[in-house]
Amino acid sequence: MIIKKLSLIVASLAFSFSAVAGDAKNFNTQIPTLSAPATIDGNFDEPQWQQAAVIELKYETSPGENIAAPVKTEARIFATQSSIFVRFTAYDPNPQQIRANLRDRDKSWGDDQVGIKLDTYNNAKLAYQFFINPLGAQSDSIENELTGRESDAWDGIWYSKGKVTEQGYQVEIELPLRLFNFGKQDIQTWGVEFVRFYPRNETHRLSSGKIDRNNSCKLCQLGTVTGLEGAEQGNDVQLTPSLVANRNSQRDLSPKGEWQDEDEIEVGLDFRWGITPTTLLNATINPDFSQVEADAGQLNVNNNFALFFSEKRAFFLDNKDYFDTQLDLLHTRNITAPDYGVKLTSQTDAHTMALLATNDVTTQFLVPGNLSSSVAQLDQESYNVASRYRYDPTREISIGGLVTLKKADDYHNYVATADLKYQPTEQDTFTAQYAHSQTQYPEDLFQDFCGGGDCSTPPSDCDFGNCDYNERVLRTLKDSEFSDSLYKLTYRHDRRNWWAKAQYHSTGEDFRGDLGFIDRVDVAKFVAGGGYRWYPTDSFFNTIVTGGDWDITHNQAGEQIEKEAEMFVEFEGGYQSFIAGGLTHRDRVGRRIDASNLAIEGNTTMFTETIGWFYTNFTPIDKLKLELDINYGDEIDFANNQLGTKTMFNPEVEWKITESIVLDISHRYQTLDVDDGRLFTANLSDIRLNWQLSLQSFIRLTSVYTHIERDPSLYLYQQRDAKYQNLGNEILYGYKLNPQSVFYLGYSDAYLANDDIDSLNQDEKTYFMKLSYAWLL
Repeated sequence: MIIKKLSLIVASLAFSFSAVAGDAKNFNTQIPTLSAPATIDGNFDEPQWQQAAVIELKYETSPGENIAAPVKTEARIFATQSSIFVRFTAYDPNPQQIRANLRDRDKSWGDDQVGIKLDTYNNAKLAYQFFINPLGAQSDSIENELTGRESDAWDGIWYSKGKVTEQGYQVEIELPLRLFNFGKQDIQTWGVEFVRFYPRNETHRLSSGKIDRNNSCKLCQLGTVTGLEGAEQGNDVQLTPSLVANRNSQRDLSPKGEWQDEDEIEVGLDFRWGITPTTLLNATINPDFSQVEADAGQLNVNNNFALFFSEKRAFFLDNKDYFDTQLDLLHTRNITAPDYGVKLTSQTDAHTMALLATNDVTTQFLVPGNLSSSVAQLDQESYNVASRYRYDPTREISIGGLVTLKKADDYHNYVATADLKYQPTEQDTFTAQYAHSQTQYPEDLFQDFCGGGDCSTPPSDCDFGNCDYNERVLRTLKDSEFSDSLYKLTYRHDRRNWWAKAQYHSTGEDFRGDLGFIDRVDVAKFVAGGGYRWYPTDSFFNTIVTGGDWDITHNQAGEQIEKEAEMFVEFEGGYQSFIAGGLTHRDRVGRRIDASNLAIEGNTTMFTETIGWFYTNFTPIDKLKLELDINYGDEIDFANNQLGTKTMFNPEVEWKITESIVLDISHRYQTLDVDDGRLFTANLSDIRLNWQLSLQSFIRLTSVYTHIERDPSLYLYQQRDAKYQNLGNEILYGYKLNPQSVFYLGYSDAYLANDDIDSLNQDEKTYFMKLSYAWLL
C-alpha cells in the first residue's frame, strides 16, 4: 500500500519534467535518407558517403574529462528505408600500435574499437550498443539505465567490415532497422553517441559529445540524431530451423560398469516476427537449448548457497531487458528443457509490455533460507509465465509491475511485484519495489532434503548433525499453500567526486520467487555507505576511489544474523591497470546447533571475521593481460561450526599468442585451516584455447579441472571423502554466418575420482552436432 501511494504521488509530479532524454545541445546531426545502400566491404568508394552526415569525435571522456581527443576520428552516417549505414575513419599516428585481433562476437574488448550507441525512444531507459574492431570483429550489447546493468548476451544480425590502413583503420557498418524497436513518427529523433576506444598505456574513450561526471544518468547525456523519414522495419520475419544430433554415453565407476549410450536427434524451429517497429513476437517449437559455451568453473566448497549461472540461450535473450526489475525475479535458467515457448514484447511511447510463456519437461526452483539455499527438482512438467508492464512518462520516472507463474501438478508459485525508479535531480536516485508470492509445495518435498531419513517429525536430539534435519527441510515442510512479501528501498546521491547510499531490503520467511533467483528469505538488511573519487592529472593513476559501507542483517523475528563494516580503495592508471584492495570486519552466525529449529539466538554461535582482499588486472604489453585476486583472513567453517583461516589465490592470464589465437588460463587455490590442522585444499583450473580461423569460424578447446583434498578426521559431524577430482573437456568447431545461422561440431567428456576411485576415470562422453540457419524474409 505504501509503494502504491508513493507511486501515485510521484506519477502526479511526472508531467512537470521533460519527456525526452538525448540533448541536442550536447550533439545533434541530421541523418539524410538516400535511395541506394552502401556495400559493406571496408572500402569507402561509394558516392553515398559523400552525401552522409559528418561527425567528429572531438572529446576524450575518460580518463580525460571532456578534453580534446588525442587522435582524430571521423564518422559518417546516412540511412535508407531499411537500414542505417555508418562508417568510421580512425586516424592513428602510429598504426603499428593498433590492437586488432580476429575474435568471436563480444570477445574483442581490449582491442581498438569504434562504435555507436542508440537510444531509439530517446527516453534514457535502454540503449543498443554496436562496436567493431579494426578487423571487423563485432560486439553488441544493451545498456539498461533502469537496472544500471549492461548485457552483451543479446546478439543482433548486422554487418560490418574493417581494415587497417597506413593512416589508422576504417570500418563500415550496416544496422538493419529490423534490429530496433522504435516509435512510429514521421521523423525520428533518437539518442546517439559515437564512440572510439583507443587503448595504449591507458584506455582512452573518445566521444562525439561531452559527459558530465556530476550527472549519474549516462543515457540522459546522449546527443541526438534526427531523420529516418518514413523509416520502417520492412518484412521483419525470421525463421530459424535447427537440427541437433548427439550421442551421450555414461557409466558407473564404483564398480565400473558398461557404457550406456543414448542417441538423440531433434528438429526445432524458431520464429521471430517484428509485427510493427514497436512489437516483436518470438516463438519456438521443440527448441534447441544446447549450450555450446561451457560455464566458467566455480568452486562449490564451504558454500551454503546455490551457485548462479548466466543465461546464454537466444530465445530468452531477445528483448530480455523488457522484463528486468531491481530484483532478479525472472531467471530463465530455471526453465531447463521446454518443448515450446512464446514471447511478445512491445514498447510504444511511454509504455513497455512483455509476455513470456513456456512449458518445461521438469520443474526446477530454488529453496531459499537465511543461512543456506539449494535447488529442488520435481519430475513433473511445469508451465512458466512472466508478464511485465512499465510506464515511463519522463526520463526521471519509471513505474512498473511484473507477474510470474510457475505451476506443476501439485506445485505452484505465483509472484506479483510493483517497482518504481525516480530520479528527481541529476545526482539523486530513489528506487522501490514490493513483491508478494503465493506458493504450494508437494507434501513430501521436504523428504528430498532429508538425507535418507524420515523428517516428518523432528527427533528429540538434533544437535550438530545428529539427525537428518536441515534448513531446506524446514523451509519445505509445508502442508498447505503459504504466502509472504518482499520489499526493497534504495536511495543514492552520486556526484562527480563523492557518493552516498542507503538501502533497506526485507524478505519474508515464506516469500518465494521460483521463476527468479531469490536465494535468501527470512532476512531484513540495512546498508549505508559512500565514498570519494579523485581524478589526478599528469600522474600514473588517473582515477582513485575510496569508500565503504556498514550493514546489519536480522531475520524476520529480529534476531541478528550478520553485522559488517568494510572499506576499500581503487586505482586506475597506466598499463590499463585496475588495482583494488580492502578490509572487511563482520560478526556473523555459523550453523544452527539444533537443526530442527530455525531460531538464531541461542541456536547459533556468533563468530567475528576479519578478512583482507586484493585484486588487480593490467596489460603490461598489448598481447598479455594479467589478473590476480587474493583473499586472506578469518572464515567460518560451516561444516564444523568453528572459525578458520582462509587463503585464496586466483591468478589469470590472457595471452594473445597471435592475432587469431588466444589462451586463457585461470587457477583458483583455496585452503581453510582450523585449530587442529588443514580442513581442505581446493584447486580449480580453467584452461581455454581459442583459434579464430576467420571472423566466421573457430576451434575452441576447454578444460576445467577440480581437485579437492580434505582431512576427514577434522569433520566433526559428517563423513567426507579425503579426495575429490573432476575433469571436464570440450573441443568445438564452430562456423557462424551470423548469431543464428551456425554449424557446430564437438566432443566433450568428464572424468571423476574419489576415495572409491583411485585415479581419474572417464564416466561421461558426448558427441554433438548442431545446424541452424536464419531465413530473413
